[in-house]
Amino acid sequence: MKIAVAHDWLNQMGGAENVLETMISMFPDAPVFTTIYASDLMPAKYRGWDIRASWLNNAPYIHAHHQMYLPFYPLAARSLDVSGYDVVLSNKSGFIHGIKTTSNQTHICYCLAPTRYVWDYKQYAQREQLNPFIKLTLLPIIYLLRKWDYRMAQNVSQFYAISTDIQQRIKKYYHRESKIIYPPVDIARFQPVKSPNEDYYFIVSRLVPYKRIDLAVQAFTRMKKRLVITGDGSS
Repeated sequence: MKIAVAHDWLNQMGGAENVLETMISMFPDAPVFTTIYASDLMPAKYRGWDIRASWLNNAPYIHAHHQMYLPFYPLAARSLDVSGYDVVLSNKSGFIHGIKTTSNQTHICYCLAPTRYVWDYKQYAQREQLNPFIKLTLLPIIYLLRKWDYRMAQNVSQFYAISTDIQQRIKKYYHRESKIIYPPVDIARFQPVKSPNEDYYFIVSRLVPYKRIDLAVQAFTRMKKRLVITGDGSS
């Protein structure tokens, strides 16, 4: 059985990439199909993988500013050639579930989240502090992307969700049932102590707007409890 892995983009490290690494450890011979790949921004071990990027990878400044190419990712995902593979395993939070498969192929989508800037656009635009003109200009594009996103979700053979919340969102936005497989967690990194000598709460996360670390800061400020935050590109 020939297996191909599909991933949205490879220009930064995050939780999605931790999941991808686990997939490659399970299927080391599987090629990775993606829209863009910045080899200089990713761990050195990725250079030993068979990574196949789309034509969008050649767009100017895309590795540093991939958000500005939002309308082009569906086209890039559709252009990836996974013909000849029995199973396509997509690791999705963007548009990669729209990769083109046939009725003779099985497409398993491990859904980290339905595309948040499509289905949660108002909150996304607010968090990213988009100016009113850009927000208004993007509205018709978002409408078309939402229709495309839904239609592509109907072509997936089986959805798997990372949590009950994501399972509910898959049902709400895609009208699809899914099963839950919780994502891999490196518990060896964290060693609890028997008798803590300090009282505080701890957040390890990429410090990007959609993570809503600001809400945690507001909550702990109101509760007058100590919160320690650290940015981790691999979280």
